[in-house]
Amino acid sequence: MTTDLANKYGPWGIVAGGSDGVGAAFADTMAARGMNVVLVARRTSVLEEAAADIRDRHGVEVRTIALDLSDTSAIADLEKATSDLEIGVFVFNAGGGNHSASFLEQSLDTHLELVQRNCVSVLEAAHRFGAPMVARGRGAMVLLSSTSAWIGGASYASYSATKAFDLILAEGLWAEWRDTGVDVLAPVLGLTDTPSMRRVVDAATLEHVEAADPNEVAVEILDHLADGPTWILGSDDPLGGSPFGAMSRRDGVLTMLRMVSAGADS
Repeated sequence: MTTDLANKYGPWGIVAGGSDGVGAAFADTMAARGMNVVLVARRTSVLEEAAADIRDRHGVEVRTIALDLSDTSAIADLEKATSDLEIGVFVFNAGGGNHSASFLEQSLDTHLELVQRNCVSVLEAAHRFGAPMVARGRGAMVLLSSTSAWIGGASYASYSATKAFDLILAEGLWAEWRDTGVDVLAPVLGLTDTPSMRRVVDAATLEHVEAADPNEVAVEILDHLADGPTWILGSDDPLGGSPFGAMSRRDGVLTMLRMVSAGADS
């Protein structure tokens, strides 16, 4: 278990998407383990409330930066705003999608914003913040993925594609950086009880599926930063492969379709 993140990786951590849900749980756990944190999200008031709570309970420094991570300038702005800090851990947690509507029912701009936030901004953050980590010989990059990344699914098309991008990017960076002192991890999350998930999953579905607790998710991931490239939350074999691995791609897609349809009918 990594108890003192600051000593191992560096004094500051960034949580992109750190105002609530899994992101807030990451920030709280990182602060509890001795790390100052930078919280990044769109809503200033929510950020400041979360920051005050962390300062009061853990006595660390907290910086808040209000940014929309789907903006093309967001990561460059974040780099500039934290240029005076040594960033030891970067957690890219932002990036929910709308799973209640089909591909064509959502606007093209909606899909492009999702790709910007979940792919372009993730890659840019890995490059801008990963380079100093590699140069120093220590750090950790956490790019959150999803079980949706395993296979394409109806109403999940663009979201699944972006999360597959994050998964493959993290695996490649892990292979490149594994001997540099920089840990890279792609946590694969299933259904997790967060405010954003409750906005897109109806209450009836949540009653039938056991959703993970965000705080437990954050603790588990931070405990296993060095166990990359992937860590599958809730699995009997967290280092294993896709649960669809034994199926043909076609059968996997059809299985996902049945699962989505069953959820919609429940």
